[in-house]
Amino acid sequence: MEKIMAVYDVDREYAQRFADVVNQKEKVPFTVVPFTSLELLREFAGRHRIEILLISDMVPREDVNGIEANSVVTLAEGDVISVTETDYPAVYKYQSADSVIREVMAKYCDRPSEKMFMVLGQRARILGVYSPVGRCFKTSMALLLGQQLAREGKTIYVGFEEFSGLQQIIGGEQKNDLSDVLYYLRQGSFNVVRLRSLVYTWKDMDYIAPVRYPEDLEQMSGDEAGQLIEKLASECGYEYVVVDVGRPGRNLTPVLECCDVIYMPVLDDEVSAAKLKEFSAYLNTTGRQRVAERIRRIKLPFRENLKRSGDYLEQILWSELGDYVRKLLKGEPWK
Repeated sequence: MEKIMAVYDVDREYAQRFADVVNQKEKVPFTVVPFTSLELLREFAGRHRIEILLISDMVPREDVNGIEANSVVTLAEGDVISVTETDYPAVYKYQSADSVIREVMAKYCDRPSEKMFMVLGQRARILGVYSPVGRCFKTSMALLLGQQLAREGKTIYVGFEEFSGLQQIIGGEQKNDLSDVLYYLRQGSFNVVRLRSLVYTWKDMDYIAPVRYPEDLEQMSGDEAGQLIEKLASECGYEYVVVDVGRPGRNLTPVLECCDVIYMPVLDDEVSAAKLKEFSAYLNTTGRQRVAERIRRIKLPFRENLKRSGDYLEQILWSELGDYVRKLLKGEPWK
């Protein structure tokens, strides 16, 4: 059944712009319906079930009474202050649509009556990027892979690196990260709506911010990592899940096992070749031939000298490395 998020604001342009942005991005499992007339909103509520109602704090509280909605959130014009149990929770309206949605989803999930639900459909293709060889542009490859696939379908990027540098590269403030996602997974309250309160977007690609502390990865079990990736692929409406696998020791080997394809950047030097042989022997010894069969060894071009200033991700997107990834994806038999 279609879930409705109704938006009513005295600013006629705000409600329409907000609905256009959110519906176009398809970032939430709701259809956003804008209203600039309280009468039309009441009429709509009489014929349709409203799951979430976003309403301007300029609207008198008594005008909202009688409009049935499962959850009501106020769009605040000024500072958001703490509310009592009888007041509606509030979010600051003059921020990006992604930020508004993230806060609204968090408040929606915090309700005691929040029900678990998922987006059903075809399981997403899971693409892992891993290499036992260091300094091989593995993370850059994973980010490029995610960006290219995001142009074709809904894509999310997850990284299991201890120090990925992603936050420094992308910039901005990420209040939530992989540690928060794992917390809700352990609590049994992780679903697509909760994810919307935790996920961020870079260009067209969703991503879960990496852990702030490496100790959080040490506490994560392999089963938890694999369960998270499978939930993202099966229950959250994505078409592609891109995983920067990080170190595949006892904690992350299950992530490799759930990947449909594993891109492995390699180098030609003797030490790198020795590491690759050891990794292949490890897979054979531990009976993980299925993982070995999904590995695609690739040699990435990275002869260009990229500028330290400016947008690094934008630079590599249109670099020789970016061209290589686009050509690689174009020739894949599974596409």
